[in-house]
Amino acid sequence: MTKVIRIISDKALLLLVFGLLAAPTSGAQAAAAAAAPAPASAVTTSTPRDHSAEALYLQLQNVGLDKSRVYNIREVTLERAAFHITFDDGTIAFTEDVAGHVTGAFFEGEGEVLLIPNDHAERASMMLFTGAAILEEKFVTAYFRFNDDTFRELQPTLRAAANSQEFVSQWNSTAHNLAQFDALRLLLSFSNSLPTSGQQESASPVSKGRADDDRMLHARLQGRNLGTFDLYFDSLAAEQIWAGQQKTVEGETYYDVWSAFSLGKPGGRSGDAAGVMGEEAKPEAVSVSQYKIQAKVAPPTRLDAEASLQLEVRQAGQRAVLFELSRFLQVSKVESDGVPVEFIHNQSLEGTQLARRGNDLIAVVFPQPLRAGQHINLHFVYGGDVLSEAGAGLLYVGARGTWYPNRGLEMARFDLQFRYPPDWMLLATGKRIEGTPSDPPPGEQSSHWVSDRPMPIAGFNLGKYLRVAARAGDVSVEAYATPGVERSFPQGSSQALAPSPLPFPMHRRPEQITVATPPPSPARNAQAVANSSAHAVEFFAHRFGPYPYTSLALTQMPGLVSQGWPSLIFLSSFSFLTSSEKSQLHMSALATILSENVIAHETAHQWWGDLLSWKSYRDQWLFEALANYSALLLLESENPPQFRVVMEKYRQDLLAKNKEGSPLADAGPVTFGTRLNCSHFSDGYEAISYGRGTWLFHMLRTMLRDAERSGSGRAANLSDAQLDAPFLRALSKARERFQEKAINTREFLQVFEEELPLSLRYEGRKSLDWFYEGWVSGTAIPHVELRSVKYVAKPGGSAVSGTIVQKDAPQELVTVVPVYAVFAGKNVLLGQVFADGPETNFHFSAPPGTRKVVLDPYQTLLARP
Repeated sequence: MTKVIRIISDKALLLLVFGLLAAPTSGAQAAAAAAAPAPASAVTTSTPRDHSAEALYLQLQNVGLDKSRVYNIREVTLERAAFHITFDDGTIAFTEDVAGHVTGAFFEGEGEVLLIPNDHAERASMMLFTGAAILEEKFVTAYFRFNDDTFRELQPTLRAAANSQEFVSQWNSTAHNLAQFDALRLLLSFSNSLPTSGQQESASPVSKGRADDDRMLHARLQGRNLGTFDLYFDSLAAEQIWAGQQKTVEGETYYDVWSAFSLGKPGGRSGDAAGVMGEEAKPEAVSVSQYKIQAKVAPPTRLDAEASLQLEVRQAGQRAVLFELSRFLQVSKVESDGVPVEFIHNQSLEGTQLARRGNDLIAVVFPQPLRAGQHINLHFVYGGDVLSEAGAGLLYVGARGTWYPNRGLEMARFDLQFRYPPDWMLLATGKRIEGTPSDPPPGEQSSHWVSDRPMPIAGFNLGKYLRVAARAGDVSVEAYATPGVERSFPQGSSQALAPSPLPFPMHRRPEQITVATPPPSPARNAQAVANSSAHAVEFFAHRFGPYPYTSLALTQMPGLVSQGWPSLIFLSSFSFLTSSEKSQLHMSALATILSENVIAHETAHQWWGDLLSWKSYRDQWLFEALANYSALLLLESENPPQFRVVMEKYRQDLLAKNKEGSPLADAGPVTFGTRLNCSHFSDGYEAISYGRGTWLFHMLRTMLRDAERSGSGRAANLSDAQLDAPFLRALSKARERFQEKAINTREFLQVFEEELPLSLRYEGRKSLDWFYEGWVSGTAIPHVELRSVKYVAKPGGSAVSGTIVQKDAPQELVTVVPVYAVFAGKNVLLGQVFADGPETNFHFSAPPGTRKVVLDPYQTLLARP
């Protein structure tokens, strides 16, 4: 019943901000686009000036075709790294100048595009969406935006067209409508050409920065077979190439990323929003080290705030810097070191995932190029309606991840001050400081929260809560819940016997009827919630190291989603239900187990996701999977059968097929992150990050356990704590080494490599590259079986040999398979085999009289039954 997704300002989705609205480019669609009026400016800016950033932005947003730049083009190829666009024969018109630059073009005719993805996973992704591993598609129209010398590059091959006026009349409205989608990206490139104000300090000259290698080309093509799709090349992005398409299925709109990859150049976070949009390839080019926010919350809808950010410039040259801020918050002022600066608040596009979440971007344009080493105090003033009342005393914060201007998940210190009505209770991330710098006005109360260590994100929750408390050692764990649930909460029911209309029913059988049950009261079960989380804190602290923060608050939140933020958990109303109340909602036994595991899962995020964070969308799976597996370790310690039921559910989910007959595993590897949510698999990210990701950690753990058991000899009787020691040591090392930092998947696996004994060194190397390539970056769920087993009696024992066969798997897949002998009614571990490819031979010594060998009897491998 409960749906647990960690939704935190999803940076991978930001690459979809520009150019996702499928543009009509032929036939009736083109006619409709041509007839449509130009879109109204969806932008909030500071006061315009003739040479302002706003004026430049509006020109980029509204540029049309230039009737003096219409040409015939034939047998010309435009190459951008991995993709090639060929204009076989047609007409092309370029856009009007913007600040001396030609930034776009529209083509009609016959053309062809070729894109070869860089690895097996990306080719499989392309196959899923297009039916072919290589994108090779003919197109009839195309719209281009670029920031480089594309016009000059093509000019020698162009010949003036005779029908220029007719062509521009036909396609100008379409080009004009499409211009807005890349305007902000182009502003980032051309902001350096804006007039500067003030004096540069001669001691710190501005470097050429990124402008010299800033090249971007966005092509929207109308394919003959595939429809409208996008190609994107951005030299400053961590993944410089991507292709995709917006698609609507059963009323839901998705953006399918067909392929995205790096060209192998050094860069920063793969998939970082700033990189994809061309602002920077390294997230540390501009970082925020400290936030100080003063906010007034006026239920049921209003938030007004002032936010001061301490910026540190690590790479020189940029004039414009992007921040995330909800589109429902209107910015009235931005100041840099006390001086007003220009800003542009760009609304999200309808139809995108970003628009549905309400996230947005604001570009701050500085009067001069920034200098490396510069420290800036940036001050925002803003406000808007981002709250909504879900029920009596229960609010929903619509901009939970973007209620303050931020640059995504980066570790920073937070100082938060809130004012709010006296009959409400507010909880926030950080440690509450008693007393406030100034007394609140009459009719208000205030609270002050300060992070006791750097955090990746900050948030708050507000409600008319009742409070209960528990303890986990020195840690205070508090739960906050309201007496009621949200209005949209499902109505429960139960079975009852209908009263007889006769005083003496004789032998008449009582009639059973269904009756509605009263709405649940989360406050009644809040103590059990606090106790459960406190128990989880103690369990995790014993295994992963001390709880990272001073206290932990669990607050009721309307809806199905729960989120674990630093020292503050937003917990769905469903998690406050008693077992009886869940049964009245007719939750299955399995759904009840998963629902009851949510509290431990979100508590585990205090270590995995909050204390440590991920570097890119390709690494986010680590922390969902590890938080989930941590919660399952707690479940296994208390109820092993339920643990096995959950693991089997994940296995079966991965093997389940969609309506098209494709198994969920085909959505892609865990490293595809939020790309897994697509038109073919609407819940792909959750299912694969939780399902396959959890299995990957289980395989690592059991692989190390089996190696520990084998290395100690068959006679050794090791405890579970001893067997788990290598796995838990690796997690503790990761916590110590990367706390308050972002980590990627390879770095995480490198910590586990330090725990590999000799028996787990594939080809003699102390490396998990085989695991990363085959299991993390792969999608295989092999079938493993025994063949040709032979038993030979020897003095004092037996010799066993045979072949392990891997089916339904790539040729290069490597799997560590545990081999057991069945002896005296028990399973005895003989050892582990690196099953490398379709068939692998093995030889083991076994107890005397052994006549049966089995593979993985305890189902520790993600394999087909």
